[in-house]
Amino acid sequence: MKQFFKENYKVIICVCILLGLLAIFLAVSPKSPQGQPSQDGLKAGTGVVNYALFDTVSYIYTYAGDTSETFDANCEEVWSILAEYHQLFDIYHEYSGINNLCTLNKNAGGDALEVSPKLIDFLLYAKELYVLTNGEMNIMMGAVLSLWHDAREAGNYIPSNEALEEASEHISFDCLEIDEVNNTVRITDKDARIDVGALGKGYATELAARHLEGKGVKSYVLNIGGNIRIIGTKTDGSGWGTGIKNPENPSTYIKKITISDTSCVTSGDYERYITVGGKKYHHIIDKDTLMPAEYFSSVTIITKNSGLADALSTALFCMSYADGLDLIQSIENVEVLWVFTDGTTEMTEGFEALLMQ
Repeated sequence: MKQFFKENYKVIICVCILLGLLAIFLAVSPKSPQGQPSQDGLKAGTGVVNYALFDTVSYIYTYAGDTSETFDANCEEVWSILAEYHQLFDIYHEYSGINNLCTLNKNAGGDALEVSPKLIDFLLYAKELYVLTNGEMNIMMGAVLSLWHDAREAGNYIPSNEALEEASEHISFDCLEIDEVNNTVRITDKDARIDVGALGKGYATELAARHLEGKGVKSYVLNIGGNIRIIGTKTDGSGWGTGIKNPENPSTYIKKITISDTSCVTSGDYERYITVGGKKYHHIIDKDTLMPAEYFSSVTIITKNSGLADALSTALFCMSYADGLDLIQSIENVEVLWVFTDGTTEMTEGFEALLMQ
């Protein structure tokens, strides 16, 4: 036996390496079904995961009992849609053959650039939301948000008041020129920057969901980095239970609800933050103070359109309860849970009706 290992040690080592690589592949493969195929179709709750989009973890689940071939095809179409918008909305990287938001930011102060009609549609929608929220949902906050992003990356300082005040001179939506006829966009202020972190992921999620709905797909759940978009109901007509994290202890839930055929998005102060001088500074910045908003610990929105939910969760987080309630009452079919910094809550009547008994 010793002679055998001595003569074949190179082969044995190669086999071990290959087996190790196979194990790693299986562990990190982006397709990881939660259930196993049955005779008629996939088990309820079968899902796949993707780590490559919007710098987050995304899941697709089926409760429709469809075949693995159908589920695979639907998932590939969703990933394709999300990947396209991931590239269009990327503010840190450019991609061959397209002018994306990174390209527009780099060209700030220069000539108009031709962009995809899909990017034009998105920017026009962002403008609608800017008006709807009285400027609270402003994709032109990039100059300010970039200072906070750099501070969080460093982890040991916060931006100076002087730097924030200077950056705030370059956040006007008016400096974004959108030409629908020629599909061109221009940022007129050379120091202005677009940042769509409060809207882009939800917008892309909604388009992916509508694509599936257009094919007649039902009983699917998309969870794109915490942006939950539900297509239809379960096959028995019931909804899905989901929990709203407790900001004081995110491993627990402050409320549990049952929802179907809608989206659920939460903005909170408990996931992305830095601590400097013993104080926590989260990532949701109030346009009026240029500092992390201090009204709430989290705001959860329930409404059909995932893009609208994404935008409103950020906008209401940066508004007083009274102002946020006034805004919501002007929009149909939007339900809200506010969690205040002291742990108390307020919710709309429609949200209360969704609570699990």
